[in-house]
Amino acid sequence: MTKATKPVLCVVTSHPVKGASGVPTGFFMAELTHPLKVLEEAGFDTVIASIRGGQPPIDGFDLSDPVNAWFWNETDFQHRLATTRPLSELNGADYSAVFFAGGHGTMWDFRDSQDAQRIIRDVYESNGVVAAVCHGPAALVDATLSNGDYLVAGKNIAAFTNKEEEEVQATTVVPFLLETALREHGALHHEAPNWSENVMVDGRLITGQNPASAHGVGEAMAKTLRLLA
Repeated sequence: MTKATKPVLCVVTSHPVKGASGVPTGFFMAELTHPLKVLEEAGFDTVIASIRGGQPPIDGFDLSDPVNAWFWNETDFQHRLATTRPLSELNGADYSAVFFAGGHGTMWDFRDSQDAQRIIRDVYESNGVVAAVCHGPAALVDATLSNGDYLVAGKNIAAFTNKEEEEVQATTVVPFLLETALREHGALHHEAPNWSENVMVDGRLITGQNPASAHGVGEAMAKTLRLLA
């Protein structure tokens, strides 16, 4: 199996509630479907997984978004979600890339997932692509390379900003501020105005700031994967 034939692993949260607030959350639907569509139309096979496996909770369920509607109504997307495999069963070496979709749920289970950190390290150190959008970079905060260095140290990164967290009135709800945590581990965080598209490509590390960046992250992944093939 060559790298070009390995699928892209797309990871979503398994966490359904915004902490003590009790407000339902999960993965943000368009932040999965938009990159997924770009990658699949570019010819890449994809696998959807979640932290705990099974049906992940969905936030941003919006079928007025044509990409969401197409996946939901015209494909086997619902079945794929209902049967996601847990990260504990997967090996990073089996994938050409790993992508972490956002949604507030990620703030409670991505950062602490040892399996996510293991897969990130395995994919990155086997010359694969690591990508994330919006709150998805929560998976990157504590990810380390085999030499113990933080993956994000010295890397150009885009992620959901403190200002965006303030605008959605969630700064006291989330367990940590994503932008701050990334900076604390050496990331070179790049901020665009709230809700505007912002995609950063630093070699094989690709990140996007918010839902508007999801399509661009998918495009950057496809471009980078073609160059690596």
